Amino acid sequence: MSRKKVYKMAREKEYKLSIDPRILELLGPSLYTNIYYVLAELIANAYDADAQNVYIIEHPDEIVVEDDGHGMSYNNGDIKKYLDVAKESRTSDKDSQTPLFKRKKMGRKGVGKLAALSVSENVYIRTIRDGEKSGFILSRHVDDSHMLTPLPEKEIIFERIANNGTSVSMKNPQYSLNKTIDSIKRNFIKIFPLLDSDFQIHVVKGTKDYLIERNDEEIVKELSSLITLGAEYKRLGNFLDSKIDKTKLLKSRANKCIPIKMLDRHQREVDCTVSIEGWVGAYKSTTGRKVGGVIDFPDNYISLYANKKMGEFNILPLVGENRLQEVFVVGQLHVDVFEDSNLPDMALSNRQGYKYDDPRYQAVLNYVKKDLLLEILGLRTAYAKMQKKDKDARKNQQMINQEKEFRQKVDKFRKETSEEAAKEIKKLGKSIDSDKVERIISDSLNRNSHSLGIKPHLDSQKKKILISHTSKDKALADVIFNVLKFNGVPAEEIIYSSSDDENSRIPDGQNIFDYLRNFFVESYSDAKIWVIFVTSENIQESWGTMSEIGAAWITKKEHRIFNTRGFVPKKPLNVDLTWVEIKRGEDESLSVDKVNADEFCVKIRHICSSLDFIPKSKQENMSYLKKQIDVED
Repeated sequence: MSRKKVYKMAREKEYKLSIDPRILELLGPSLYTNIYYVLAELIANAYDADAQNVYIIEHPDEIVVEDDGHGMSYNNGDIKKYLDVAKESRTSDKDSQTPLFKRKKMGRKGVGKLAALSVSENVYIRTIRDGEKSGFILSRHVDDSHMLTPLPEKEIIFERIANNGTSVSMKNPQYSLNKTIDSIKRNFIKIFPLLDSDFQIHVVKGTKDYLIERNDEEIVKELSSLITLGAEYKRLGNFLDSKIDKTKLLKSRANKCIPIKMLDRHQREVDCTVSIEGWVGAYKSTTGRKVGGVIDFPDNYISLYANKKMGEFNILPLVGENRLQEVFVVGQLHVDVFEDSNLPDMALSNRQGYKYDDPRYQAVLNYVKKDLLLEILGLRTAYAKMQKKDKDARKNQQMINQEKEFRQKVDKFRKETSEEAAKEIKKLGKSIDSDKVERIISDSLNRNSHSLGIKPHLDSQKKKILISHTSKDKALADVIFNVLKFNGVPAEEIIYSSSDDENSRIPDGQNIFDYLRNFFVESYSDAKIWVIFVTSENIQESWGTMSEIGAAWITKKEHRIFNTRGFVPKKPLNVDLTWVEIKRGEDESLSVDKVNADEFCVKIRHICSSLDFIPKSKQENMSYLKKQIDVED
């Protein structure tokens, strides 16, 4: 049908676009790059129209956004206002509220209506208000007359609304929604996190209607720690995992208020308060979460919202320092002053971010970077330490239980074996053949040896090396610890109480002497542990080190000595073997001559080999040692 005939059918209504049509061709395909940002603009328009329901309806060749808002009337000028593109819609406090529900309006620039052109070359607009129907085709290609093609009234029909409302139909869309409804829901809720019963988003796929529901409570259930800002968000603390120590990992505060000075929309300097509400947290784990890549909206973000709508999805790249722990962070911050009608519009033209140099934006970035992010990362670290402490305690208790079980099995083995051997010997009577006795005992041991099946497992869980030292000799102990790790010994296999690596420290609340007694002194297991003694004049003041020396002597544990020059190690240490001699300067710096450096490497390689670790070559060890300590020629 020609345009003239269509005009004739609907000649009582003309739809004229008040913008250079060439702008549509330039901006249409590139204004938005994500289907959800496009839909966000259309949903925001529905919100500003006092809609209570928005329906995202997906067809094979069409995506429709339909709402039950007040709709638009041709006769009272609603349509003309709609087609007045890029005209600011909020110029006063009165204009900033919706007429019915007094909502804070989301729209401002007047370009959101063009969002659909990023998805489709031809967008069908249908609307009804108080029984009056209007419709037209918004297209990327409009001639110099600025006139849009009207829709006949018989084609102005709706799928979900019965009275007032608007429908935006994107024909042959270039983008599509995610395949699964769960992915669609997650994406929408990240754009509009404050949905409630007064404003609901529905996704319609086929005959099914899926309701998008507020999910910040569900996110919080997966967090290890949480900081809330403002009274409205304090309630989220109730959804934090009950197993988490809320006295240490939950912080509830009033909204953050930052006073600034800036120019208003009339270029007059005014005092302004940047009020920040919302929450930020850290996940317990990132397993199964989207934390990067080209996905729509990853699960690791700090988003900014104004008037209940997302303004920028993720400011983490701007406020973070690319720390490993930052992948655990998630947050939603609400800053309504970003949309204050009396202040300049700070949103970017594509509505996917804010102008970097705006004082309000800078105030928020500065607070998040210097305070909020550092605090939540600190809480995440505290959570990780608590988890490790609990894990180590459970592992330690498990080892104690296994040790007890092993002891019971050894006792049972001894008892049953001796009893069985005694019975067999008794059958021999007076004519006892020593060879037969030996064979009987051997057979009995073999039959009952299954009782000891737990031993290999028990031995495998024990630490392999103890670095015995005083805290004053930490510098030398650190060198030994680093060289051991260089040779493939995991930190988890080393007991080193002063280690900067928590995997080598005995967990808080546990005593190193109890650990050694339980698993190496009183144990029936003969698992080998090497003890490296760092000796100096400082051990004479250390009861702990002297006790460790005594324990090593009693249990006949293998050990080697790394000594600071000026001190002479004594028995019960094995002083018959050459020890490594280290020099310590007045400034506490450490050095070693070439001979002792060579001996250092030999001893480390010997210890690693005896524990079935494959050490580095002597030359590789020497090169590495030179990076740790000054080696004199």
